[in-house]
Amino acid sequence: MRPARLLFGLCLGALLCLPVAAAPRPDGGKPLVSIVIDDLGQNLARDRQVLDISPAIALAIIPDTPHAAELAREAHQRGRTVMLHMPMDPAGGGYAWTPELTQEERARRLDAALTKVPYVQGVNNHEGSRMTADRPAMAWLAAELQRRHLFLLDSRTSAATVAAAEAQKIGLASLSRDVFLDDDPSEAAVMEQMQRGLKLARKQGTVVMIGHPKPATLAVLKRVLPTLKAQGFELVQPSLMIAERGNRAMAGHGQNGIYR
Repeated sequence: MRPARLLFGLCLGALLCLPVAAAPRPDGGKPLVSIVIDDLGQNLARDRQVLDISPAIALAIIPDTPHAAELAREAHQRGRTVMLHMPMDPAGGGYAWTPELTQEERARRLDAALTKVPYVQGVNNHEGSRMTADRPAMAWLAAELQRRHLFLLDSRTSAATVAAAEAQKIGLASLSRDVFLDDDPSEAAVMEQMQRGLKLARKQGTVVMIGHPKPATLAVLKRVLPTLKAQGFELVQPSLMIAERGNRAMAGHGQNGIYR
């Protein structure tokens, strides 16, 4: 595997787990898989299951949840990647960004959210189909995260998102989601999405998947992730994935590495 570049300031019946033959990356390394679990902080016992599955899984914690701070502290102590799952319109609540707010108020809400969720290394949007299409707001967010040495994950909840594109413009360390695991929460559907993600990793060398702490998702992760190494994949934290992708857009998100 090529050496990691600097993360911050980067300028560039029974369900069967069917194996997916892995193809090497152009540099000869294994295809890389990165997984983020969203919507954490509501149920501590459930969320601790995420902590126990794999140290590579990143935890995206909603600020206005009862266990946000405790879960973030515990995840940090265990060496996990802690992310702020920032509510954005149409999500509501006292931390949520909406197009109608002033930028000053959105800045205040971001500060409050980062105070509520300690040890944050990166930010991704919770919902946000309207907000992530607001170019001035996403440009401001990218610049602010760069100032704070935090990375951005564009969850891509809308085809109109410009969040990753604005991050790319200024060289902010960032990623874009490739596959949602559990829009359909049945175990068969989650397994199908997992296999779809692994096939995409085989094709393009990397994949970023987002899931939620649903019973089927946790069950599939517990079954599949221990088999990835034998299948020829490597499960990595977002920091290594950012270094590998170097802020380039994947084919599903843009052309010639540039976000649409």
